[in-house]
Amino acid sequence: MDTRFPGFADPVLDAQAGFRAVLEAMSRPGRVQPIVAPPEVPPGLSPAAAAVLLTLVDAATPLRLAAGAEAEAWVRFHCGCPLVADGAAFVLDPAAPLLALDPGTDEEPQAGATLILEVAALAEGEGWRLTGPGIRDAHRLRVDGAPAGFVADWAANRARFPRGVDVILCAGTRIAALPRGIAIEEA
Repeated sequence: MDTRFPGFADPVLDAQAGFRAVLEAMSRPGRVQPIVAPPEVPPGLSPAAAAVLLTLVDAATPLRLAAGAEAEAWVRFHCGCPLVADGAAFVLDPAAPLLALDPGTDEEPQAGATLILEVAALAEGEGWRLTGPGIRDAHRLRVDGAPAGFVADWAANRARFPRGVDVILCAGTRIAALPRGIAIEEA
């Protein structure tokens, strides 16, 4: 097993800081948060996505991952999670259609998947107009590198509320979150 890529430099403190960053991002949708990343990550993973995986994924968390063999070996070693094709709690697969992911059920909406979406850049103050829970009036977030048709798919995802998929956007060492109840209008 290839273990040349380390996990967090300080596993306990970095995981705690990562959890706080994800929590802050989810509770303040569209706000860009820095996240502590591993010192080096395998090809196929951004530092932010690697940090999210180290923070949230463990042996009891099924993950759908399409990031290459080195990334798979790294995730198996550091997270110990089962890698699955269907029924994943977390999905890091750029080809995964948002609307094909598990939205949970009316009885268990919390069972909906979380998509970890790697993008080119995140910036506040311009771009999409976000409204909904956790946002005072409106918030602007520019997302460079989102998949084509993402905003339309997001509207369909939001229409399933309380079911749906949550998204954690990752760019470099920064994250932003889109919980399923957030509305997005293109700029």
